[in-house]
Amino acid sequence: MDLDLSHPAIEDLRRTARHRIPRFVWEYLDSGTGDEASHRANMAALDAVRLRPAILRGTVAPDLSTTIMGRSLSMPVGIAPVGMSGLVWPDAERILARLAAELEVPYGLSTVAAQTPETVGPCAGDQGWFQLYPPGDADIRRDMLARARDAGFHTLVLTADVAVPSRRERQRRSRLTNPMKMTPGIFLQAAMRPRWAVETLRHGKPRLRTLDKYAREDRDMPATGHVGYLLRCAPDWDYVAALRQEWDGSLVVKGVLDPEDAVRLRTAGVDGVWVSNHGGRQFSAAPASLDVLPDVRAAVPEMPVIWDGGVRSGTDVLRAIAFGADLVMLGRAVHYGLAAFGAKGARHVFHILREGMIADMGQMGLARPEEARGRLMTAAPA
Repeated sequence: MDLDLSHPAIEDLRRTARHRIPRFVWEYLDSGTGDEASHRANMAALDAVRLRPAILRGTVAPDLSTTIMGRSLSMPVGIAPVGMSGLVWPDAERILARLAAELEVPYGLSTVAAQTPETVGPCAGDQGWFQLYPPGDADIRRDMLARARDAGFHTLVLTADVAVPSRRERQRRSRLTNPMKMTPGIFLQAAMRPRWAVETLRHGKPRLRTLDKYAREDRDMPATGHVGYLLRCAPDWDYVAALRQEWDGSLVVKGVLDPEDAVRLRTAGVDGVWVSNHGGRQFSAAPASLDVLPDVRAAVPEMPVIWDGGVRSGTDVLRAIAFGADLVMLGRAVHYGLAAFGAKGARHVFHILREGMIADMGQMGLARPEEARGRLMTAAPA
């Protein structure tokens, strides 16, 4: 199958993915929280942006390469950490880590992934970022950091917008629990997706392997939660200071939606800020991450600004860069490709984005993505 003809857009991959993975997995991947207003807002904000084209610029040979926090990338796009990525597709973490190493883009491994830093780090090569859901126990935190560092991860991402568990109603309706319980309903859903089921049986039921070391049998798990919720704490500024002392690589804080927080993070010695509303999965009343991006960019003009928020095309990547992003991270999009066609589908997502960026940069007369900064037909949000 020529995916460029059958699936020329990420939305095509999304539709195929929905029919190739069980319903409870689809609800986990695709859903937001509450009424999903912030999830919808992310995409609506992108759709509202118009970029200014240019004519009579002659031949343009776009160069998508970029540098962030001292590291060279082939394009300003990376793979965001997604919890239980291995539920979406078996062995997803290592598949995506290898792809990131091949494409020379960042790969973020979640604390609550289905694979450990020790097994994923070697696959990621020099592209490994480790995302930390903050353990309340300082000894566990230091042990996790040591494991990530020893496995080759050079950038630490503190996710700061998970002070409390969110209510994800679609996941609850699908009866998804973590650890996954093989109820008759779950078994039937899995049986209806034989390719996913066979691969899952081959690799083993997904679980939070990084946390195995710290789990206790006497912990009571919430209905749609996991041991990670019981280990983690609500981080504060002292927690950031402790991480800055304990981690000697690049430190990024994810979940920034307030410019004042970005300024304070710069003062605290953080190397980069990540503008994100967690894909609409934590707080339904949160603003679209794109809407706050210009103010964060203006508040910390010299800092690397990372962003995520519903990317579905190369045009969306350029929209985010025009609003101030240095690096755009993909969560759902790359997993749609993975769920649809495995490694081939995930690679195709990057092909779609690259080809889309090159086409749009030609229309805008841009040689490099960062030249899109400010090339807006509409004013940035106040």
